[in-house]
Amino acid sequence: MMYEDFIKTIQDSNRIVFFGGAGVSTESGIPDFRSVDGLYHQKYRFPPETILSHHFFMNNTGDFYDFYRDKMICSSAKPNAAHLALANLERHGKLKAVITQNIDRLHQMAGSQTVYELHGSVHRNYCMKCKKFYGIEAITESTGIPKCECGGIIKPDVVLYEEGLDDETVTKALNAIASADLLIVGGTSLNVYPAAGFLQYFRGNQIVLLNRSATSYDSNADIIIRDPIGKVLGYVDEKLYG
Repeated sequence: MMYEDFIKTIQDSNRIVFFGGAGVSTESGIPDFRSVDGLYHQKYRFPPETILSHHFFMNNTGDFYDFYRDKMICSSAKPNAAHLALANLERHGKLKAVITQNIDRLHQMAGSQTVYELHGSVHRNYCMKCKKFYGIEAITESTGIPKCECGGIIKPDVVLYEEGLDDETVTKALNAIASADLLIVGGTSLNVYPAAGFLQYFRGNQIVLLNRSATSYDSNADIIIRDPIGKVLGYVDEKLYG
């Protein structure tokens, strides 16, 4: 019954916004951070939270890139049913924006046009000295610390711990949430701030929560579905658009 309620809610909505986390990409083979088998439960010389911090990057750059290449880049990953369904929802004029905490660019690969990447993207990198931008190949096809032709260190355009979110991206994401009539929240524990606090800006009609486990926001949701997000959105897409 929850699936049919969800479909009816989408049919009745015209300004849908999707807010997603790591669980959206796990079905594409990209591990999340906080699940039982996520990165935070694996053993490294340093904890992942430490490695992925601004301080560690600046002071242990070589160790950072050893981890980053091994665990943060998954070049073979492809969009799954969730990404494809959201892109289709946008093509039909229903979905106005995707707000993601992921850095894998799978939403854009699936065809989504309006995507606000709160934590940046592994596909964008820049020289800390001359600010020249580089693609993902600058990292994957290099060893050790990647260097710009000017001699500067190339840094991923991702938000590390101790770094702030991009102001322009935050503003656009909050405006999208504030103007939405339906907010679909998927694949996120809603434990990461400030991103998790964005939901308080929603003033629309209904919130749909798609997550395998309970979250602190469950009491605010109108519909909660615990099935894999790809299964849910794939089913909805098939029923709505064949």
